[in-house]
Amino acid sequence: MDDKAHSNFMEQLRERGSGALDKKMGIEILEASPTRLVATMPVEGNTQPIGLLHGGANVVLAESLGSIGTQLHAGPDRTVVGVDINATHHKSATKGKVTAVATALSLGKTMCSYDIVITNDEGQRTCTARITCLILAPRK
Repeated sequence: MDDKAHSNFMEQLRERGSGALDKKMGIEILEASPTRLVATMPVEGNTQPIGLLHGGANVVLAESLGSIGTQLHAGPDRTVVGVDINATHHKSATKGKVTAVATALSLGKTMCSYDIVITNDEGQRTCTARITCLILAPRK
């Protein structure tokens, strides 16, 4: 993807703003296009009582990226919703940030699917997730 296209997608995200939950979680989008997204999220503030990154935080991060990617693919006049998500937690994270890379598996007219790999600061895979989003028909 060229710099102009990347800049255009990032501008769309700035105009749209981030959701309240993304802000609470500290999710920062670093790269965004319909085919690939990259974001970070701090471990601190998103942990279980025993200090491990909460598995649900991984799912929030994955769903945010899949939904954003689908929205960029669908265009600003369409509405998207997640219809399926799953996550496998491989390793715990206890400090620093995690980085998620979402890669489009399928970009269709009505459905999009993404594979999301989340790693810790050492580059170790901590979670693998997959999300499918539905692009809703315009309401009349």
